[in-house]
Amino acid sequence: MTRPPPPRDPARRALVTGLGAVTPIGNDVATFWSNLVAGVSGVGPITQFDASGEEVRIAAEVKGFEPRDWIDFKQARRMSRFAQLGVAAARQAIDQSRLEIGDHNRDDIAVVVNTGGGGIGDVAIGQQTFLEQGGRRVSPFMVPMLSPSMAAAQISIQNRIRGPVITSVAACASGVQAFIEAQRMIEHGDVDVVVAGGTESAILPVAFAALANLGALSKRNDEPEKASRPFDAHRDGFVFGEAAAVLVVEAAEHAEARGATILGEIAGGALTGDAFHISAPDPSGYGATLAMQRALRDAHLEMESVDYVVAHGTSTPLNDATETRAIRAAFGAHADRLAVSSNKSMIGHTLGAAGAISGLVAVLAIRDGLIPPTINHRTADPACDLDYVPNDARRATVNVAIANGFGFGGQNAVSVFSRYDG
Repeated sequence: MTRPPPPRDPARRALVTGLGAVTPIGNDVATFWSNLVAGVSGVGPITQFDASGEEVRIAAEVKGFEPRDWIDFKQARRMSRFAQLGVAAARQAIDQSRLEIGDHNRDDIAVVVNTGGGGIGDVAIGQQTFLEQGGRRVSPFMVPMLSPSMAAAQISIQNRIRGPVITSVAACASGVQAFIEAQRMIEHGDVDVVVAGGTESAILPVAFAALANLGALSKRNDEPEKASRPFDAHRDGFVFGEAAAVLVVEAAEHAEARGATILGEIAGGALTGDAFHISAPDPSGYGATLAMQRALRDAHLEMESVDYVVAHGTSTPLNDATETRAIRAAFGAHADRLAVSSNKSMIGHTLGAAGAISGLVAVLAIRDGLIPPTINHRTADPACDLDYVPNDARRATVNVAIANGFGFGGQNAVSVFSRYDG
């Protein structure tokens, strides 16, 4: 059954006023964006553990990140790395938005920061400590460090935000889900501001071993910068990455009353399920197609209004062909007029943070009229026949962009970002 979307209250439109990011190609938004449009790869040899004897020895790691630049040293030691990245990205977004948080508004601000694995690295460390040194040497902070909700909770604690604190775990769709949740909370009048995004840091041996055995990871160890090649005929798997991205989302009446700089709008979103397989996408692309269609309906937009698709684009043989098929099914003839690109070609697949990065890219593309490329796209694949903005960024007017996030288990999330017309 297809229901029409409810009418939208102009005062409760969900506007983006702040951006933050910690990524493999930059630990702030300006550096990240500059490198992304320049086609700089953040993929290299793994440094966080000894991978010399492993089948996969490359990753897209965050480089030069110092938690103490953002967090008190003692508090940082009690946070998992995924939480540290999330807190830093949130601080950047709040600072850029010039949002002052005090007793006058802290009850009406929410935190929605999602993840895929949370602090699973701390589980591995704790287990190793237990086996080698005994139970009394296990950190008493391990349980709160490993909880997937702890990035959102730490952002709440660090900024004394007392509104709802929410974490949804939806594998690689998690980041986009955060923006859909934020949009709906704003529109329903639950809060005036949502600090929303995703964060992930799970570069640990057992994760690489499992994904390599699944056949999901690229094995181009000798040319890491060329390993992630979404939509290319010779793609052989994704590159594991880590990152965090956070947006400040405000009700229009709230943002305009305080004179905030408005960067764009979250105009709509939708969630669907494939009901197909725990790791493979439904080859028909039906669930992804439905998510895109419903997201546009929620945004009160026609398909022809979309200029740019920030693709999920993982660089796996199945995902890229399926996403192409889904885009064609959702957009019909307009699919040939769309620009489609995958930032994973440069920063790898950051799992629970991937959709948050894609939302950030959508806002920046709208703001700057600049579409980042899909690098390493050298050989066309007949199954991937869209305009993937190969290898070089493109100047273009972007009024509407959609961000796709598709996760293990068939979890599909699509968020629509648009230029704010005031």
